[in-house]
Amino acid sequence: MCAALSDAIGGWSAELATVALADSGRAAAYTNCATLLQPLAVETADATMAEIAAFYRFDDSSHQGAVILLSAWPTGDLRPYGWTLAGHPPLHLLPAGATPRPARAELRIEEVRDLAGLHAWERVVIDGFPLEDLRDAPPGSIVSETWLEEPRARQWVGWVDERPVCASAVWIEHGINNVALVATLPDARRRGYGEAVTWRAALADPSLPAMLFSSDDGRPVYDRMGFLPLWRLTLWYRDRPG
Repeated sequence: MCAALSDAIGGWSAELATVALADSGRAAAYTNCATLLQPLAVETADATMAEIAAFYRFDDSSHQGAVILLSAWPTGDLRPYGWTLAGHPPLHLLPAGATPRPARAELRIEEVRDLAGLHAWERVVIDGFPLEDLRDAPPGSIVSETWLEEPRARQWVGWVDERPVCASAVWIEHGINNVALVATLPDARRRGYGEAVTWRAALADPSLPAMLFSSDDGRPVYDRMGFLPLWRLTLWYRDRPG
């Protein structure tokens, strides 16, 4: 998913034996993601971390945005390589067949099908997540119009009157509805809007289970929805000079 996002806005990606790499070249950390494909073994850690550093060009000021490193396994201390621990977000699974709660009557949820909808979705994600580095970014900073043609991706925007207030996305691959980028604007929170758009993503293909990783603050919502906690991932980040 990260590779497709970065490629769609002119970035680049690579998949090595130990890690999958994606870099949008922009100040959007969630499209600048290194995902370990196997445990970071002591005897290969130096080589793997060197490959990651070379790909993201941490010494090149023309490359913008922090980079995140995601691991399904404990990694050991990566601070000597220049990384900062972001935390251990919980990974969740929602079995197929779940039944959603009704959304509030004032919330109108629409699937993104055109460029205007895509720009509305992007704006809610930037302001609601929030993605501080993209606060003043123009439309098209996260996704381009070509994203509308990506068959594995779907997005939704929740509207109250004519104002977009919440958003979600899903990536459908490997037999999973991978729920991502659920966001609600700060002044629209605690009304069930985020849960409502999460249901749309989680049930994008109702025959499949859904997965997501969350913050600890967001975990009670997913517990209420029936998501089952599996284990905690390990998340690191590293800033770039650009």
